[in-house]
Amino acid sequence: MNRTEARGAPTIAQVALIGLFVTALVTAQLTASKVLAFELPVALPVTGAQLALPGAALAYALTFLASDCYTELYGRRAAQIVVNVGFVLNFVVLALVWSTIAAPAAPSSVDPAAFETALGASTNVVLGSLLAYLVSQNWDVIVFHRIRDYTGSEKLWLRNIASTASSQAIDTVIFVSVAFAVAPAALGVGVVLPTDVILSLMVGQYLLKLAIALLDTPIVYAIVSLVRSREGLTAEEAHAA
Repeated sequence: MNRTEARGAPTIAQVALIGLFVTALVTAQLTASKVLAFELPVALPVTGAQLALPGAALAYALTFLASDCYTELYGRRAAQIVVNVGFVLNFVVLALVWSTIAAPAAPSSVDPAAFETALGASTNVVLGSLLAYLVSQNWDVIVFHRIRDYTGSEKLWLRNIASTASSQAIDTVIFVSVAFAVAPAALGVGVVLPTDVILSLMVGQYLLKLAIALLDTPIVYAIVSLVRSREGLTAEEAHAA
């Protein structure tokens, strides 16, 4: 495929990366209500011997891998379009889930109450999730591209780790504080969690996300290298557009 064709129609790589981004985003939305707990071999200062984090942490971390690859390959503007369209699609997912919950259930259906408990994210979680997504994902794209302005096509590892680590920190602080403290206090819905529990959730979630950011760097290199070789793209083309 030549470059004109690649720019005139979406390539397999573009569709795959957008598909991964949206799939991980939807999965994170649907798994956010479960709190995971992992036992640690040693006790940490804030979390103790148990690492607690929302079930969406792993899936959501994959959105940053997809967006970083997309930014590196196709430029800042293209990546921000994907991120902001993804924000709108969050509302589509919520509308579909909530409308399914509200619809009458057949006698042979799974228990409607169990279905609502499993898939019906609370107002607090939704507010925290959407606000955290909007700020952190756009921050990730901006920081990634800003570092690239200074480093050129070199040091992909630096912009991948730095942009993801900083944006994941922003995402974690906003989501946990809004979902479990600010929104319950402001709306009077749900319980405001104790400060030590909130800090524990923040640390647990961020440690996993940071580990993923470090471990996914070779994957980012592999994806970018493969796509460039197959599409005939140079390291500067997307960022010159």
